[in-house]
Amino acid sequence: MSVRVLVAKVGLDGHDRGIKVVARLLRDAGMEVVYTGLFQTPETVAMAAIQEDVDVVGLSMLSGAHMTLAPLVVEALRERGSDIPVVLGGIVPPRDLDELKALGVSAVFGPGASAHEIVSAITSIVTSRS
Repeated sequence: MSVRVLVAKVGLDGHDRGIKVVARLLRDAGMEVVYTGLFQTPETVAMAAIQEDVDVVGLSMLSGAHMTLAPLVVEALRERGSDIPVVLGGIVPPRDLDELKALGVSAVFGPGASAHEIVSAITSIVTSRS
């Protein structure tokens, strides 16, 4: 089974080195990766995820807007009838983790998350849906 992941930078956060590293490690793990580029809106991410028929959406957020933007991506997907899981990586304070999960984010990866941890979590999320 090949896992397809769309990775995106939502909002005005222009820091893209981390998402490029994650895209590469996912590819190295055998996943197909679609990178939408910088400065996406929740709606463009949702539309791209549906059009690309991905298994997971991965968001990278270093701007501190994760409590606003990540739930908007989840909402945009659900409004379009999609239940594609959304994962988030970046600078996320521990106090926000439970609320993000309650708002529909499947997993959160903070600084120092290993390649193995990210790949294993995404694989587990996809496998549990099969």
